[in-house]
Amino acid sequence: MNKCKVLPNNLSGALTVPGDKSISQRVSLLCGIAEGRSHIKGFLNGEDAKSTLLAMKSLGVRFKFLSDTELFIDGVSGNFIQPNNKLDLGNSGTGTRLLAGLLSGIGINAEIIGDKSLSSRPMNRIKIPLEKMGAKICLSGEKNTLPMRISPSRLEGITYEMPVASAQVKSALLFAGLYAKGSTTIIEPSFTRDHTEKLFELFNIPLNIDHYKISLDGFGALGPKIKSQNINIPGDFSSAAFWIVAVAGKTGLKVEIKDVGLNPKRIALLEVLKRMGAKIKIKYQNKNYDPIGTVFVEGSKLRGTVISGDEIPNLIDELPIIAVAGAIASGKTIIKDAEELRFKESDRIAVIATHLKSFGVEVIENNDGMEIDGSNQLISPKKELDSHGDHRIAMSLAILNSYGSDEITISNVKCVDTSYPEFWKHFKLLGGRIK
Repeated sequence: MNKCKVLPNNLSGALTVPGDKSISQRVSLLCGIAEGRSHIKGFLNGEDAKSTLLAMKSLGVRFKFLSDTELFIDGVSGNFIQPNNKLDLGNSGTGTRLLAGLLSGIGINAEIIGDKSLSSRPMNRIKIPLEKMGAKICLSGEKNTLPMRISPSRLEGITYEMPVASAQVKSALLFAGLYAKGSTTIIEPSFTRDHTEKLFELFNIPLNIDHYKISLDGFGALGPKIKSQNINIPGDFSSAAFWIVAVAGKTGLKVEIKDVGLNPKRIALLEVLKRMGAKIKIKYQNKNYDPIGTVFVEGSKLRGTVISGDEIPNLIDELPIIAVAGAIASGKTIIKDAEELRFKESDRIAVIATHLKSFGVEVIENNDGMEIDGSNQLISPKKELDSHGDHRIAMSLAILNSYGSDEITISNVKCVDTSYPEFWKHFKLLGGRIK
């Protein structure tokens, strides 16, 4: 289905969300680089993660699924092969940027392509620093977009001060740095999610981390000699965020989300919602390379807040659903310093602002965010609401209408499969009503 009718509803209950998309993609690369067979549990059964895995297959990496979320990955131990086809990353911006870093160093010719949405996203942000390292990259699309051709080169480590905080750019440079001569140092303007660093540690790749500065001693053209690992991937906090907001603003509702990743640099949403008056508790479980646990949420009345500055990089994926929280909170919610939202699967600032207005919410759209005057009563629009092929917009609209007044129709919802194929199933599990 590519259209979905969503009725107002009260969502409540307990569930486990699918594996973390960001970690699944990074695991594909590191297990592919490694020697031997890695055993992965909790792998995200979504299109983005599969696109990255299939790209690694084109480079000689083998894998075998034991179930939808469990697989073996047989690494090539540095013996990558020349791909016979273009590497189609579909809608995955993360996969594209991570692979660009890896491909820059492994000495082969490769071309990365993607769907219409991915092919509209600028790639200069990775091209510029990778070329400083010696990479040979050609972007043949308009405005420095895909297709991206990468040719063999010898990389040299650099010191790079990132102009914009981005975990994807940081990770691309770290993967390239594995194959560089000398040291690669990345200086972040603010902290970003550190899944790559955590996984490098798991694979015994030494990093020197000093506040905002991350340094890696490269292994040269042959790359690192790392061993396979058994890895449990936690539930994706960005997926959990939808159910957290669905409950947070409605008194009497409760939700429990189990086995979810609780990396401190991923859960800024919880602090934002607590400022807004949400009742949230966390119970941590066994120690993992990344913290995991259970999140308990009890509905309450929310109030507006300001989200800006250093908070933004660590909740960039959650900002559409944060805007939903702002829409049902009393007072004004201000989101700023988030211009990056305009360069995601859609222009998320423009799209979410337009959709909130259709529910009767007063919104002022700014270049780097928006100002939202919350409404006590959302009026569900009669017109069809287009997700613009953006998975986080589609899911945010479904949650928005849990606070609505009538049935809505959301179009272009197949995009949800990129990150959360079970979303509609879980929506109904928690009591949601769809047609």
